[in-house]
Amino acid sequence: MHEELSRDFSLEGRIAVVTGAASGIGRETARVLAQAGARVVVADLDAQGLAETVALVVGGQAQARVTDMADRAAVDALADAVVAEFGRLDVWINAAGILKNTPILEVAEPDLDRLLAVNLKGVFFGCAAAGRVMRERGGSIINVSSAGADTTPPGVSVYAMTKAAVNSLTRSAAKEFGPFQVRVNAVAPGWIDTPMVTYRFRTAAGEIDAAAREAVVRQCAQASPMGRTGTPRDIALAMLYLASDASRFVTGQVLRPNGGAVMP
Repeated sequence: MHEELSRDFSLEGRIAVVTGAASGIGRETARVLAQAGARVVVADLDAQGLAETVALVVGGQAQARVTDMADRAAVDALADAVVAEFGRLDVWINAAGILKNTPILEVAEPDLDRLLAVNLKGVFFGCAAAGRVMRERGGSIINVSSAGADTTPPGVSVYAMTKAAVNSLTRSAAKEFGPFQVRVNAVAPGWIDTPMVTYRFRTAAGEIDAAAREAVVRQCAQASPMGRTGTPRDIALAMLYLASDASRFVTGQVLRPNGGAVMP
């Protein structure tokens, strides 16, 4: 690869925070950013999952910090701790999120409150904390949205609602932070086989039904003109683009790596 192009995609010397990094897309994103040269701070409530993520990041380029993204003080403390230790913050990825499969008429208020707290307030807190510390030298904030913001399967209305709000927040933050050279974008994945989606093929006893899983994967693949589903790495590479200088003129956008399953 030409040296100039390598520099555009390199994160050498940069500091990145990835929330929701204990599994799935967040974990793979931490790995990819580290492969591109970044020092990565991974955050989540799942301490064991974070430890596993750190072990998977080559070169010792990651450290873990247990954080509840629904707690504004904790999110602010995460941003401040990163700047105190490394002297800078270049990339912040809001990948933390939860999903509950419940029809609208059956959604309990505590479940509604928790989904809003993590998926929406947590992203807002992350944007605010990152924007506050990045305005001195610029940076890139990336929010994880979902194809569900554009087309909603039955039963996940609250989740989809929060992701549609994330898209709106992304545009607002891009306008407010732009004068500080802080870019804000969102990535809206299609169906990705991660722990979040196992509710579709998990038995009442909590086990994975292999046949049901295969049927779900086949159904989701058929929704794509490419005839396939995505992987966490497919999404992580989109994150790398938005985190790097390759996307230096991109802000306020929703990037949709979904195999063409959704084309709004």
